[in-house]
Amino acid sequence: MNLAEEAFQQLYPEKEQNHDFLLKYSAKFKPYNANIRRIGNKLEFNLSKKWLKISKEIQMGLIQELILKIFKDKKKTVNIDLYNSFMRNIHLAVPKTESNPLLEQSFNRVNETYFNGLMEKPNLVFGSDSRRKLGSYEYGSDTIIISKVFLKAPLRLLDYIMYHELLHKQHKFISKNNRNYHHNREFKKKEEEYRDFRAIERELNSFLRTKQKILNRGFSLFRLFKR
Repeated sequence: MNLAEEAFQQLYPEKEQNHDFLLKYSAKFKPYNANIRRIGNKLEFNLSKKWLKISKEIQMGLIQELILKIFKDKKKTVNIDLYNSFMRNIHLAVPKTESNPLLEQSFNRVNETYFNGLMEKPNLVFGSDSRRKLGSYEYGSDTIIISKVFLKAPLRLLDYIMYHELLHKQHKFISKNNRNYHHNREFKKKEEEYRDFRAIERELNSFLRTKQKILNRGFSLFRLFKR
């Protein structure tokens, strides 16, 4: 019996076992990421290789969460609680090896102004130039990723995005009914404590609209010269 099958039987001891379980560890995943696929009666679990060094009990909690999501079921187990606790605290053990100078300056400003200088610095990197995904915080690698559209943006906009992602690092997530909530009421309340919150939101939207217009204009010219 592999770990996935054992996790399933713990969740559903009364169910007749008619699934095939495939558990694989991949180096292609970001640290501590995982997914599940259901193909007929086969359940395929793909986990980051980082999980190989983590206890069986915590891995089982992850697998049980994946099972519940695909079956759209609501259950709670000790293993799931262990897994969520692990993910909330993994940042303490993650090495901090990447820090873009521009983002580090932004982090320092925001940390001093809004967190009394007490926030632990995460890894800080630029991602793609997306105008939709402006920033993200990865729990497994303790990394804040900021869109490259902010490379030449006003610093106050960059700092606002940095503040938002640091709130994710600080507040983590709330687990309820086998779902993780990242933008809960407490999070939104803290977000609105940013100085001139409404004005900065309007300025951010205006900045992104301008960026999109420039992109559209460039694409139109490209098509014109291509003909």
